[in-house]
Amino acid sequence: MGPMGPGFPLERLIRVVHGGDRGDRWLARHRGQRPYFACVLGFTETALLPGISAAGASPDDRRHTALADGEFLIAGPQVRPRYPLPPLDAGVSPAAISRAIVTALDIPTCLMDAGLPEPLPVPAIALAGAQTARCLSTGQALDRAAVDQLVAAGLEWGDRLGRQAGPRGYVIVGECVVGGTTTALGVLRALGYAADGLVNSSHPQCNHGQKAALVAQGLARSALKIPAPPRDAIAALGDPMQAAAAAIALAASRHGGVLLAGGTQMLAVYALARAIAQREQRPWHPEAIAIGTTRWVIDDPSASAQRLAALLTEEDDAPCLLASELNFSGASLPALRAYEAGFVKEGVGAGGCAIAASLYGGWDSDGILAAIETLLHTPPAKS
Repeated sequence: MGPMGPGFPLERLIRVVHGGDRGDRWLARHRGQRPYFACVLGFTETALLPGISAAGASPDDRRHTALADGEFLIAGPQVRPRYPLPPLDAGVSPAAISRAIVTALDIPTCLMDAGLPEPLPVPAIALAGAQTARCLSTGQALDRAAVDQLVAAGLEWGDRLGRQAGPRGYVIVGECVVGGTTTALGVLRALGYAADGLVNSSHPQCNHGQKAALVAQGLARSALKIPAPPRDAIAALGDPMQAAAAAIALAASRHGGVLLAGGTQMLAVYALARAIAQREQRPWHPEAIAIGTTRWVIDDPSASAQRLAALLTEEDDAPCLLASELNFSGASLPALRAYEAGFVKEGVGAGGCAIAASLYGGWDSDGILAAIETLLHTPPAKS
């Protein structure tokens, strides 16, 4: 099956994992609406540690993963890309999922450089304050001034994108930060949440012990008092994407919908957005924001995005967590079937784009898979 028409049953394609009625209302409001996709790219030296991530087979591969994913998202397959997609232990970059969807459905897309080790070879918005992050174990991941600039830039762009999407439209905010689930744990712990054992990983079995040890080092070396102010938490243990994405979500929510496209990384971004709004008394509309990911993240037996969403729930604010029921078990390519074995799971806005494919395009899982396989079988263009 492919497109299912305006009357297709959404519950077969998109699962409301947490947030109940808020999730149902968010889906109903944005059904049939074409989104705008902004993918925020960043880098943390945490990515260079052995075994920390499967998003690149070697430290040098992981240094360039976000650059390669960004280039592929915008330019697609090329004969001579400046940054080829890195070899993975298994699977293929989730940029292929997002690229296939945004091109087939003509979804407007932009890259935002929040801090990369080298310039992107495709058009991108350079955010003020862009800075690569030091390893979170230092307890001094980012300069506080850079965090403040990234938040200011995110607020400006969130306002701009939200106005562009309009009151019934929505902005998809994606990310690519290798090592980002570890920095997610770092900022969650700094904010006072007991999130150990809950965040996901690109590995089939999450490396919780390694993550927890790095976060403990970072907390011990920082000057934070827990719970820490959100900007201080990012500066000590975070990454540049988090500062920008949280601010984009805050500002865009005042105009229309926001879909934070990712798993536990974007739950951490939601927690940061709420903490910034509360501490700085910034107006926002939390009910306009949903976190959208893949079922591979939700069904990961070695982590629990659902329990993390419950941990972040406050009396009047239950984060809305959605999951695309995307399934690659019938894929013809082994690299795609690897997702069903627990590899990769998410990234580059893949889960959010898959949700948009169902909401806007009326696509079921087979339709999305067909678009992805068509892309991966397409001869590369001469760059």
